[in-house]
Amino acid sequence: MSEKKKIAILGSTGSIGTQALEVIKANPDKFVVEVLTANGNADLLIKQAIEFNPNTVVIADESKYQYVKEALQKEDIKVFAGNKAVSQVVQMESIDVVLAAIVGYAGLESTISAIKAGKQIALANKETLVVAGELVTQLAKENAVNLYPVDSEHSAIFQCLTGEWHNPIEKIYLTASGGPFRGKDKLFLQSIKKEQALKHPNWEMGAKITIDSASLMNKGLEVIEAKWLFGLKPEQIDVIVHPQSIVHSIVQFNDGSMKAQMGLPDMKLPIQYALAYPERIQSDFPRFNFFNYPQLTFEQADTKTFRNLALAYEAMNKGGNAPCVLNAANEIAVDAFLKDKIGFLQMSDVVENCLQKIDFIKKPTYDNYVDTDEKTRIIACEIIDNNNKN
Repeated sequence: MSEKKKIAILGSTGSIGTQALEVIKANPDKFVVEVLTANGNADLLIKQAIEFNPNTVVIADESKYQYVKEALQKEDIKVFAGNKAVSQVVQMESIDVVLAAIVGYAGLESTISAIKAGKQIALANKETLVVAGELVTQLAKENAVNLYPVDSEHSAIFQCLTGEWHNPIEKIYLTASGGPFRGKDKLFLQSIKKEQALKHPNWEMGAKITIDSASLMNKGLEVIEAKWLFGLKPEQIDVIVHPQSIVHSIVQFNDGSMKAQMGLPDMKLPIQYALAYPERIQSDFPRFNFFNYPQLTFEQADTKTFRNLALAYEAMNKGGNAPCVLNAANEIAVDAFLKDKIGFLQMSDVVENCLQKIDFIKKPTYDNYVDTDEKTRIIACEIIDNNNKN
């Protein structure tokens, strides 16, 4: 890497964004921050902008534009506001890599815009491929854009495939920690509160993804993402519960040989790998010690208790706009759970109901995805409201 890569971070104030900035700060000879965007955390965005001096910042919440602009008026930094500005700024010629780290469906439009502009994508927003995998992968192909996965599991698969692109994949195994409720039954899960669900045993993540991990929906979304990233059939993707989170995922080739990528649970490693690819750069991340983990264990995922994983497979098998419905319903359900409007197990009920009620579209266009997402959110809110009235 002779020249510094210029990075745009979409969602710089979230968990992935803040860790990416740590990686960039540790490697000033490799990377420079070109663009930072945030949804509503204006104070942290301002702090990041002053420290990293990007060319441009965008605050999606337009009501905070003046506040951010005034705070940065002494800096040589352009300030914009609104979601449209996020989608426009990624087209800047100076950007080399766009780190797509906006959480949820909200990250789709800007990622598509970056792909159309021919930017290489470090993809931390799994929902982009869950919602519109066929459309996004086709656009990436047409624009000669690489999608470098940032999810630890997909990064693991990607690393295992390096040097193996010509060899057919027989199967992949995505590992799951099992979250804080591994081994628990439905009776236990009926009464759990958000405070319990937000305590992940191995990873430090934002609230949405932590709840998804506890319900196994995160793994379901990752299964659908893997299908599109690696061109796989649903039957080629399996999930195994691995409580220690040391084996990040496994590829099985057609000769029966298996490759696994291992390491301590630390998102900075896959972030750094995606930003620096194809180079592996030196880091001071903690090193794995086998003697601290004398046993690595593996279990079958319990899809009867944690129905979200089964629902994700169902949506993936159905295809079309079904995964879009799954994602939208889940985003509403998680938000409702975090606001104490529904219980933990009811999140799956909301998702299942929406999958049954929303009209199926076999070959959706981008507008179909937007419409499906909007309708699903309305239906999901109605289901939750009706449930609370009863």
